[in-house]
Parts: sequence; C-alpha cells; structure tokens
Amino acid sequence: MEPTTNPSQERALLKRLSFLDRFLPVWILAAMVAGLLLGRFVPSVQGALNSVKVGQTSLPIALGLLLMMYPVLAKVNYEDMDRVTSDRRLLWLSLLLNWLIGPALMFTLAWVFLADQPAFRTGLIVIGLARCIAMVLIWNDLACGDGEAAALLVALNSVFQVFAYALLGTFYLKILPGWLGLSTQDVHFSTTEITKAVLIFLGIPLLAGYLTRRIGLRVKGREWYVRKFIPRISPFALYGLLFTIVVMFALQGEAITGNPISVMRIALPLLAYFAIMWSFSFFLGARTHLDYPKIATLAFTAAGNNFELAIAVSIGVWGVTSGQALAGVIGPLIEVPALLALVYVSLWLRRRLATSH
Repeated sequence: MEPTTNPSQERALLKRLSFLDRFLPVWILAAMVAGLLLGRFVPSVQGALNSVKVGQTSLPIALGLLLMMYPVLAKVNYEDMDRVTSDRRLLWLSLLLNWLIGPALMFTLAWVFLADQPAFRTGLIVIGLARCIAMVLIWNDLACGDGEAAALLVALNSVFQVFAYALLGTFYLKILPGWLGLSTQDVHFSTTEITKAVLIFLGIPLLAGYLTRRIGLRVKGREWYVRKFIPRISPFALYGLLFTIVVMFALQGEAITGNPISVMRIALPLLAYFAIMWSFSFFLGARTHLDYPKIATLAFTAAGNNFELAIAVSIGVWGVTSGQALAGVIGPLIEVPALLALVYVSLWLRRRLATSH
C-alpha cells in the first residue's frame, strides 16, 4: 500500500494549486459582481454584444467560450489513449460512472429539487451530461491519484462527448421524461441545436488542442510543451470563463438579484451530486480492489463535470440570458470548494486504507 501522507505534506500538495485556481470561487464571485455593475451602469452592453453572432451566440461570447475550452484540450495526452485499456476494471468502471450513473443521478436530483423550474432543471441535466475534462487533473494530482490514468480517462471523455453528448441530451431531456410520465412541454430544443453547439464549442477547440499538441511535441519536444507552453496558455481558460460570467451577469443581473433563492436552489442539488457521486465512486473502486491512486482517479473523474461545455451548450441552444446558462455558471462556483474539500477527504481515506493493510 502507498505510504501515508502527513498534514504538512498535504499542505504542500495544496500549495501546488496555482494562485488563480486556488481562489477560483473568489474570481467567479468578483466576475459576477462586475457583470451586475456593468449591466446596471452600461445598459447598452446587450445591443453591443448581439451586433455580431455565431448562430444564436454573440461573437464576443463565442470567442470567450472557445478560449476557455482550448487550453484544457491542449493538455490532454491523446498520444497515449491506446493504453487506457491497460486496466480494464478502471476503464469499465469509469464508463459506467461517467456515462450511465452520473447523468442518471443528475437527472434525478434535477427533478427532485427543481421540478417546478424547467430552465434550471434542464441546465442541471446539461451539466450532468458534460463529463469532466479540465480541473479533474488538478484534483487528481492533489489527491495523489494516478496521473497517467486520469489523463487517459480525460482523453476518452473528450472524444466520447463529441459523439454522445447530443444523443444523451435528447434522451434525458425528452425521451426518458416521456417514459416516466414527466412533463416535457416546457423544454424546447432540437438535437440538431445541441449537436451544432457541441461541434462548435467542443469540436473546434478539441481539434485545435489535438493539432497543437501533436505539432508542439514533434517540433519542440515534450519537456518544452509541458513545462513552458502549457503553463503559458492555461490561464486563458480561466480568463475565458470569467469573461463569459461577466457578460452573462451583465445581461441577466436583475433576474439574479431579484431572486437569490433560485441560486440557492441550483446550489443544493449540485452539492448533493458531488457528495453522492464521489462517495459512491470511491466505494466502488475500493470494493473492486483497485489501489488507492486509481480509486482517487476514478472518484474525481466521475464526480467532476465539464462546466465549460455545459455553459457553451446552454448559451448556444437557449441563449446567454437563459436559466439554463445561469445554472451552468453557478456550477463551478459550487464545484471548486466542494472538490477541494473532497481532496482532504481522499487523503484522509488514503491514510485509513494504508493503516488497515
């Protein structure tokens, strides 16, 4: 079994989280406040943003969404995807948790907590379908998970989302509610719209990230690419996210400040999702006798979500001022402190597993 990690080592691990990432909830709150102030004192911002559009999305917002996706996808270790099958237990457990249990759990929580709020409910389901490809690598690293396994599962999720996201969206937003006798009359979208949003906001940065990595590794080598290039472009993912949040809150500030209870109602099922999904995944990994690094990797890759894609799809399909988009923005505000707390839980369980053996 892995050696134990004492509290000082755990604090050292958490210090490896960059300054920007460590205070991400603070930056998100600041972006929200900036957006509210902008919307109040510069009311002409909506007309300016909608003057040029990509489909139903204004060009500045589209660029911000692409910017926040590209650095994440340039980090993915595509060249080693063939090794993801080296541990078939981890592969099948990850597929089960990410593409069956995770979306089903979020669907259930969305209907339990937000049955009377179709826009927020839909936004949560859209989040549940977007499997994590970004911050999970940080949480996995801090929790002493298997870095190579995490990178490979992220690569698998990235590719799988391009082909499966729209179909799963149709299933969970229309087909499954119909089977269960739940109302879908207040959910308006087409599979084509979701497919277009995924191809634009995931397909384009995925292709750009893949080509960037292939060319960068071939021309400059792995050491330069990992140590020099990736740290330079990584902050732009956060810049794109914060820009999008500023714009969204500038456009729908009155709806948000006039009904703060809605924000709390979105936060509660998200907190429940992270706690249940992470705990069940960790337990399942332990029961199938994976070692601790793979258990941690399984738990964090299953519990995290790709909020960048969820926000992009919500804006592209329902608009920047929609309740679906607001649910997407609330997501990372809840996810960051929740998963950081679970890093501490994971390291504590690591010590318990070590002493029990």
